[in-house]
Amino acid sequence: MTNGHLDIVKRAARLFDAVIVAIANNEEKKSLFTLQERVHLVQEAIREYPNVRVDSFDGLLVHYVEQAGGQAVIRGLRAISDFEFEFQLALMNRKLNERVETIFMMPKETYTFLSSRIIKEIARLDGEVKAFVPAHVETALKQKFHRGGGNP
Repeated sequence: MTNGHLDIVKRAARLFDAVIVAIANNEEKKSLFTLQERVHLVQEAIREYPNVRVDSFDGLLVHYVEQAGGQAVIRGLRAISDFEFEFQLALMNRKLNERVETIFMMPKETYTFLSSRIIKEIARLDGEVKAFVPAHVETALKQKFHRGGGNP
């Protein structure tokens, strides 16, 4: 979870009565952290927001939203380059389930350049990521890359 993700969660928590940070269990995507580790990292990051919780799911997001009793998916847009993919995804989700709305939120401008891929690369190369992620995520990245957990 980056500070950009956290910014979106904070603002969504002010707009909605309940927010679920839903983490996909995607076996095909090679994640640095296990699903359980990702859930734990997000739980730690959002603990001060009483109306936000973390959950994981398999399968289609719109099916998860329906099953969880949700009404909307909130997606962050950092730049124009994100828009085309996110727009296609939103249209497909609408086709799959028209009852689930997609809401796009822009992060604060100070976070528009952040991506988890770039942050992982900086951490892998022993760079400083303190300004980009919560402190516990920084610690987890350092442990993963520099104490036997990743590709140094």
